[in-house]
Amino acid sequence: MSGTGTGEELGAQAARARALALLRIRSRATAAALLPAAVAVVLLVAGAQGRIGGGGWYAVRWAVTACAVLVLLGAVAVSVAIARARPAVSPTVPLSEQAAPDLYRLVRDLADRLGVPAPSAIALTPDCDSWLEDRTHPSAQRAEGSVGRPAVSGSRRHAVQAAPVLVIGSPFLWWMRVAELRAVLAPVVAGTGPSVHPDIAAARRFVRGLDGAVADADAPVPGPLATLRRVPRRFVGWIARLLLRTCRGHAAAMERAVAAAASERAQAVDYGLRIVAQEQVGLAYAGWDRLLTRVALPAWRMGRWPSRLDAGVVSALTELSRRDRLAEGFTSRLGERPACDLLEEPGAADEAASLLAARLFHGGPAETGPDWSPVDWQQYPEEVVDRKWRTEAARLHRVMDALGVRHAPTVAEEDGARATQGSHGADPVDVAVPTLARVVEHLVGRGGRSEELAAGISAAVAREEATAPQLPPGLAAAGVSGACTASGGDVLDFWGSDPLPLFPLQPPRTGTELLADHVAAMVCCAAVDTAGAAPGLDWLDGPALLVDGERRADLGSPVLSLVEDGDAGPLRSWLASVGVRTDKPVRLV
Repeated sequence: MSGTGTGEELGAQAARARALALLRIRSRATAAALLPAAVAVVLLVAGAQGRIGGGGWYAVRWAVTACAVLVLLGAVAVSVAIARARPAVSPTVPLSEQAAPDLYRLVRDLADRLGVPAPSAIALTPDCDSWLEDRTHPSAQRAEGSVGRPAVSGSRRHAVQAAPVLVIGSPFLWWMRVAELRAVLAPVVAGTGPSVHPDIAAARRFVRGLDGAVADADAPVPGPLATLRRVPRRFVGWIARLLLRTCRGHAAAMERAVAAAASERAQAVDYGLRIVAQEQVGLAYAGWDRLLTRVALPAWRMGRWPSRLDAGVVSALTELSRRDRLAEGFTSRLGERPACDLLEEPGAADEAASLLAARLFHGGPAETGPDWSPVDWQQYPEEVVDRKWRTEAARLHRVMDALGVRHAPTVAEEDGARATQGSHGADPVDVAVPTLARVVEHLVGRGGRSEELAAGISAAVAREEATAPQLPPGLAAAGVSGACTASGGDVLDFWGSDPLPLFPLQPPRTGTELLADHVAAMVCCAAVDTAGAAPGLDWLDGPALLVDGERRADLGSPVLSLVEDGDAGPLRSWLASVGVRTDKPVRLV
């Protein structure tokens, strides 16, 4: 125990030393700004006392005075800009104590066991991470519940310093058990001790103010006098960047020392359980990443956002445990109390976090509407998977039509064309019926045809994304009314309708990848319409084709052989095994 205390004390001392170094940088910058004024005062006083005189000294006195005035004005402008700059705040879902009394009680008890101030509030983030965030700046202060009493500091300069907000990854609440969550949060909560130290808090405010000033300087300036207003902003940004470069090393070392001190202090609480809980952190991260990229992203691209992502991560990780021997035994924990039981309305919090995830990782709007609505997991196969396949199949045939692709129709195609086009007076034989055979015949053994088709699909996708309708800010959020109660207020109003920083999950898809996806979608549509298959959901791989109730995961390789090599043999064998009729028209959106 003495070793732990010694390690914690050394870390705290290192953090305070680095904080003092940052404050000295601030003091030196202030002194540099005041130096011309001090020289001007000395010269003016000396001139008034008659100790210096003559035309030369007169010119020097007023030149230095003018320089001092300019420097002071610049220093005041920079100081005001740094003080008024809005520090970056992570987009989160605020969680009031009324919405999660048991969770607040757990955090408060954990802080008491660690002997540190309790966080001032709790918020959720749609990511597999947890941290403390200072939100004492007026722009970040919201109506958030308090975990405990304000942290009282024994500083000689500051009597009270508000504790930071505890941000918890929402997937942890659904996958982890209560004891595991407490063990994972212990080193995070332990960081409130150093965070409320006046020197460390002042150093952090200084660095975050510089960071906010740089962001404000880079922000676009609207209005007719934009060019004139941009000049002082660039000057402030240049000074702030210069100071940030000077502070970077000390700030990084201070944060490492704070983390080390918090980790040492947390060893006294649930240390053995924390080792097991860290395994769950890695597993949760893997399942969450698969759920977002394979399951949520296709829905977001279709204008739907799954409203229960955190509940879905449990299903995804349970499926991973079933498939992967490395995860065996993890599902036995599911009999224990999940951490989401610490919330009064887990569904409302899950919905709010799911919408925030869609905004962060896909750039979706803040409110629901005709082209952006929630979807339940039970409706996902029909409303997302089937619609995705048919939309992509329709796009594929539109591009082929634009390229003038035709082929000799079969008897079945002629019958389908007569049924769908004959009533309109069109020549059924000349109509390009949307069949899988049309696609296969165009791609098989034809050098260069796939590149042309891939380019056309890429252009069509780009045009559709560019012309996607933007929802008006005032649109009623009827579909997310439950999410507004997660914090005892309107969660959506917390971040408004302005776009959030976008963190895309995947790089842009290449033309070949898009073509392969569209051909696979056409195959799935034909399988559903002619072979009795059905759309389904795989928790780890996303949209799935179900044949006789079983998932067929072997379609990718035959499709790539057709798209990349023009070889239709593997795909025709696959179609024959499933019983797909390539000459039958498919239903498109």
